[in-house]
Amino acid sequence: MRYTLLSFLCLATVIAYIQRSALGVPSKTIEGELGLSPRDMGLVMSVWYWAYALGQLPAGWLADRLGSKPALVLFAVTWSALTGMVGLATGLPGLLLLWGLMGCAQAGIFPCCTKAIGSTFPRTEQAIASGMLACCMSFGAALAQKVTGLLLGPLSWQQVFGLYAIPGLVWAIVFALVVPRPEPPKPIISKTEADLDDWAALPPPTPAPAPWSKLVCDGQMQLLCIQQFLRASAVAFFYTWFPRFLQETRHLGEQEAGALAAWPPFVGMFGGLLGGVCSDWLLHRTGNPRLSRQGLTIAAMVTSAGTGLAAYFAADPSVVVALLCVAAFCGMAGGVSAYSLAITFGGKRVATVFATMNMSGNVGAAMFPLAVGFLVSVTGDWSTALLLFAGLFAVDAVCWVFLNPKGTLFDEEPK
Repeated sequence: MRYTLLSFLCLATVIAYIQRSALGVPSKTIEGELGLSPRDMGLVMSVWYWAYALGQLPAGWLADRLGSKPALVLFAVTWSALTGMVGLATGLPGLLLLWGLMGCAQAGIFPCCTKAIGSTFPRTEQAIASGMLACCMSFGAALAQKVTGLLLGPLSWQQVFGLYAIPGLVWAIVFALVVPRPEPPKPIISKTEADLDDWAALPPPTPAPAPWSKLVCDGQMQLLCIQQFLRASAVAFFYTWFPRFLQETRHLGEQEAGALAAWPPFVGMFGGLLGGVCSDWLLHRTGNPRLSRQGLTIAAMVTSAGTGLAAYFAADPSVVVALLCVAAFCGMAGGVSAYSLAITFGGKRVATVFATMNMSGNVGAAMFPLAVGFLVSVTGDWSTALLLFAGLFAVDAVCWVFLNPKGTLFDEEPK
């Protein structure tokens, strides 16, 4: 059953990333039709991430209270409906409102997914399961760039958003029908039985009170949040400004820019998958979380920073994209360790701990499109986005030097 569950979670991730990445390719067309500037479009992209970040803790709380299945169905229906409504926007206020609400609704997907993974997969398989989600994130983003570029022309951008709403609604219906309905709570016979049933329980056992101040005050939790802030900021480049970057700096059309922009997220898909496999393999063979989680991630972040900097000096569009493919591969491979640490730190409160980390990441992701829009307005040079991209990964590597991938945030056992 846990692999059936993982299959549904992966499909939901692909759909969600297609929807959230759909704004990048038509951004220039939307600016022209709605009378917006690049700074306005940067604000729209940023609002999505701010709303997504602010929705993390409420979504995590809801997932812990209701269980991951009913919460995820509710979120999927809401964000898909809002995706279709984005095409109704006629100006900046409407676009900000609808895109922001969609981001808030999508905040629930990964607290629900990590809660399910933490409850159903053993520790030595959690990085692989998380890697599958990371793989599907990149696949969805890559698919969005490619497919949106192909659809624009035959369809208007408004029609594309309407079309993108359909898969999420269909997924929610099938998920609700195919996954067995939760049964009334049973007496807990063993810890293993409780763990395996927790993801679908409605309602789940209420956890014992915990010192939530640790979410803010614990040094390791702070580092986990900071590294997520930095890495998510850098990766947001591929989901926001990258197609526009190629259009402005390499003078490509929408379709050609969309096709090339799909490659880094597509390659990043394999980074997420292989990063999880390698991390769990090393943990299984050595039993050493510092090597399997921390060491691999430091190497990945350093490589991402180096290739991002090299892309700044490259002139040929194919070379730029190739270098950024390496950066995306390593960036997604390193992100798997953060997911695994959130599951380890969270214990029985995975959804809330992950939501806190993910909120930090999306605050960073919200600031990235704003920062790029500001830099372009001040300097007139879109290439400065690559310097920011490389610098974020470099500082992220420093954070991982000090992270200790052992232990849990809350020490007490739930009653």
